[in-house]
Amino acid sequence: MHVTLNVWRQSSNKVDGHFETYEVADINEDMSFLELFDVLNERLLDKEQDPVAFDSDCREGICGMCSMMINGQAHGPETGTATCQLHMRKFNDGDVITVEPFRATSFPIIKDLAVDRSAFDRIVESGGFVDAPTGTAGDANLTLIPKAVADKAMDAAQCIGCGACVAACPNGAANLFTSAKLMHMNLLPQGQPQRFDRAINMVETMDAYFGSCTNHGECQAACPKEISIDFIALMNKDYAKAQLKNRATASQK
Repeated sequence: MHVTLNVWRQSSNKVDGHFETYEVADINEDMSFLELFDVLNERLLDKEQDPVAFDSDCREGICGMCSMMINGQAHGPETGTATCQLHMRKFNDGDVITVEPFRATSFPIIKDLAVDRSAFDRIVESGGFVDAPTGTAGDANLTLIPKAVADKAMDAAQCIGCGACVAACPNGAANLFTSAKLMHMNLLPQGQPQRFDRAINMVETMDAYFGSCTNHGECQAACPKEISIDFIALMNKDYAKAQLKNRATASQK
């Protein structure tokens, strides 16, 4: 295969970026999209040129590092896959492919296609931890969890924190990410002690960094794990309950 890449190059978020065009020939259709960039970078290094910076780690669709906008779509044209799971057979010989970093104010560019997603870490950190005095940890199987609840929590826990939901959202909202990280704990018995405090802290931290959700649904479509926007509704429900609980407590003082 032969493809033409229009790649966003930007040395840091302090300077303006631009597109550079690269012709990449002799590409095997079974290569992943990241392997395409490995080949490109090897050829750039052979010419003593600066390679394209991009994030990757596991290359198995688990870590969420491989954040790229490919022809205007987060992670590319294949649904339910991260960039590392996208293969060149999805494209045609001679295609022109435009590759950009995830576009969001809350994801400042580090270099080229690599962005800083540490705002996600602030949301997770604000959720705190479970401090129930359980003593020595018991066997996990002793905590009875209905299968429907366990399945729903696992659906939320699939989130890999890649940021595709934010990149795809016209408002740059992180509601799908936040709801997945929140509800996979709030649905389980172990998450009940801090359920409502967790909801308030995580939602308000999210609001400090990201835009507001207006139910476009682009986040669900772009998510490589196909996480449902139903979790956003569950998050909003818990947040509303938490606010009512706090008002009731304040009125009793």
